[in-house]
Amino acid sequence: MSQLKKGAFLNYTTIILTNVIGLLMTPFILNHLGKDEYGIYLTIGALVGTISLLDFGLNNTIVRFVAKYKAEKDKVGQENFLATTMLIYLGISTLIIIIGVIFYGYIDSYFTKMTPEEIEIAKVIFAIFIFNLAVGLPGGSLTGICYGYEEFVFPKTLNIVRYILRSVTVAGVLLFGGKAIALVIVDSIFNLLIILITGYYVFKKLHIKIKLHSFSINFIKHIFSYSTWIFVFALVSLFQWKAGHWVLGRIAPPEVLSIYGIGIALGTYYGAFSTAISSVFLPRATKMSVDNASGEELTDMMIKIGRLSFIILMFILTAFILFGKQFVFLWVGGELEKEGSYQSWLIALMIMVAYTLPLVQGFGNSILEAKSKLRFKAILYLSFMILGTILGAILAHHYGAIGMMAGSVVAWLIVQNVMNFYYHKKIGLNIIRFFKELFNKTIFLILLAIGLGYLINMIPGIGWLNFVLKAVIYSIVFSILAYNIGLIDFEKDLVKRTMNPLFKLIKLTR
Repeated sequence: MSQLKKGAFLNYTTIILTNVIGLLMTPFILNHLGKDEYGIYLTIGALVGTISLLDFGLNNTIVRFVAKYKAEKDKVGQENFLATTMLIYLGISTLIIIIGVIFYGYIDSYFTKMTPEEIEIAKVIFAIFIFNLAVGLPGGSLTGICYGYEEFVFPKTLNIVRYILRSVTVAGVLLFGGKAIALVIVDSIFNLLIILITGYYVFKKLHIKIKLHSFSINFIKHIFSYSTWIFVFALVSLFQWKAGHWVLGRIAPPEVLSIYGIGIALGTYYGAFSTAISSVFLPRATKMSVDNASGEELTDMMIKIGRLSFIILMFILTAFILFGKQFVFLWVGGELEKEGSYQSWLIALMIMVAYTLPLVQGFGNSILEAKSKLRFKAILYLSFMILGTILGAILAHHYGAIGMMAGSVVAWLIVQNVMNFYYHKKIGLNIIRFFKELFNKTIFLILLAIGLGYLINMIPGIGWLNFVLKAVIYSIVFSILAYNIGLIDFEKDLVKRTMNPLFKLIKLTR
């Protein structure tokens, strides 16, 4: 099995694991921290996440340039590039600490809805997060080197181990009375360990060397000419996922921040299933671009990836529409109460609906990165995300967390439709054929699944046993329908090849 296939498999393993553990841990953490401290924990994390933009897109740039140097077998160029980026990271980490010190003094004046005790907790969490960020950004470049070499197995396996151990540790800390500050300390320790272990793998196993052969301002400009647009996309992500915390943190109590954060968390779980496939294809997209692949060849790849993502996403989306309200209330309703859990469900649903098309077309973004044609998309997205945040802030004064998300959703829907024209006219992707192939058979699958799911949802009951029963029945029904109605021959063969090892294992155990 190739590194790409193993990488995709490990991505899904990670996503299933993190989603399952995350779904278990979120109400556990919420219960032990309380909705107010949990809201502070989420909001300060979002605030520091804003400062992480100082990465300027260098991590993705490392993946792209390392893949390029490896393909060209230019070891000297690679060594010099990595040395140059490390010098840049040294400057970035210094800047992060300076900004952190400055903002630390303004925390109490910004979060006007927090009590003095909550402000003190927020300050400590902020200080630890800043330390994490100053160390973590340059440390993260080591994983970027692995990805550039298409070495996905080690870093992704390490991430799985880390997540399991971190979850067990967090549970233990909370059971012994730890609070939000303790959780941040735990994360700091695990981050340092991951950097050290990944560093050993990169330098001892991959035999990577970092050496400054020559220092050139023009070369730094060349690096930033690529990373600038990735940085702009990081700004876009900031306005998508974190700006709402700034706005609500200013005008709403911590409880509202918890409602908003839980809705965001459920929405990002949804997106993770799709990016598991597309995230491992940047090196492949780079290679196809270097080899001057035609628009139709790139469209073929986009269709293959898009259809797999779409079927998985439709299973999740339809299930969440049918059974999501019941799930969210059972999951966190005890802490947020019925109205709060309903709002979290609605926020998550809005994200899922608006985010489906960008996720399905994720390979299109990989193509833009590989071709260094991110300018139009970056400017378009950033402009509308800013406008969406402004609209959300206006609506938030009247509709709270739901209003905040509504502004962003409007912006997402507009820009993705504009991008389809750009893909078709400027990149050479056959978007009309893409949609024809995407909806081939799947539209009947979706309609039939929703109809049968509606009947399944009529099973009486409101507890966990009732929810699990309906979820299991729907999962079986959707799987059978997908295989017999929704999948084309290539996808059926892929399912068979994927399941064959499991069938062989079952036979051996008999």
